Amino acid sequence: MFVKAIKPENAPKALGPYSPAVKLGDFVYLSGQIPLNPKTNAIEGTTIEEQTHQVMQNIEAVLGEMGLGFRHIVKTTIFMQDLSDFDALNKVYGSYLQEPYPARSCVQVARLPKDVKVEIECIVIDTLIYEAQLKAQQEGCGGCSGCGGDDGCECGGCE
Repeated sequence: MFVKAIKPENAPKALGPYSPAVKLGDFVYLSGQIPLNPKTNAIEGTTIEEQTHQVMQNIEAVLGEMGLGFRHIVKTTIFMQDLSDFDALNKVYGSYLQEPYPARSCVQVARLPKDVKVEIECIVIDTLIYEAQLKAQQEGCGGCSGCGGDDGCECGGCE
């Protein structure tokens, strides 16, 4: 099968029949993360700020399982219990990201799992292989398929 389920140890377990993330080629689709503490399986925080921090930490844990980071996110969808918390959410959400920021949608919904204040899902592109190839080229390597080491070309045949 072409789709690989991602089930990180240090992120919350799925609450139903779904994977925390699935990967198909370079594309990664993260299921909506809510502010579940992966160690206690309890909701973390009562304010939008506290809950958003936990959600972003959960996203970071799922991404980290694949060696990815926030910079690989290209699109998020944010579901909020109350859009009057929009500015407070943005402050926390933005503290985890750098430009260019991902594209984003943000909507208020009637209810979220476990009655949390926020849930965030992401679309991610795994560019690690391309980053390694670019680094190898910048270090004077021709970029053949044998490259990719942290200290330049390792194939010995493309100089």
